[in-house]
Amino acid sequence: MNLKDYIADIPDFPIEGVLFRDITPLMADGKAFQEATSQIRDYAKKVKAELIAGPESRGFIFGCPVAVEMGIGFVPVRKPNKLPRETISYKYDLEYGSNELHMHKDAVKPGQKVLIVDDLLATGGTVQATIKMIEELGGEVVGCAFLIELEALGGRETLKDYDVFAVMKY
Repeated sequence: MNLKDYIADIPDFPIEGVLFRDITPLMADGKAFQEATSQIRDYAKKVKAELIAGPESRGFIFGCPVAVEMGIGFVPVRKPNKLPRETISYKYDLEYGSNELHMHKDAVKPGQKVLIVDDLLATGGTVQATIKMIEELGGEVVGCAFLIELEALGGRETLKDYDVFAVMKY
């Protein structure tokens, strides 16, 4: 199955000059969605993940099915004021501005092997922020898995100290 057949190219979105890779057709097709999450699950098994962390919100979409299939937990990494208990946070830059992410302070146990799952690797800023929080809590990031990697934007270089897996590359 060629999963790129399920990605729609949207020119000039969200701003002029950007070619947006729309993953919603893949998510709408059960077999394509299952194939994509199965590839990430296989990678999670390879790196011996004990916990999945996913940045809001598309990291939830791909990380949760992987966690369920493996019988392990999922940690939501969210924007400010979305988590009800005590959190840690990290501010970072994005392709189109800046952001801040939060994680519950008790989400990761020291020494726990964590796989970060998200839909897209662009510059790597979101995942780098997630890594900083996991490591602050004493977790070990065993890998970073993505549905799509945009190779020209340098995310793999940003994450050069970590194992990176992408289902598709553009």
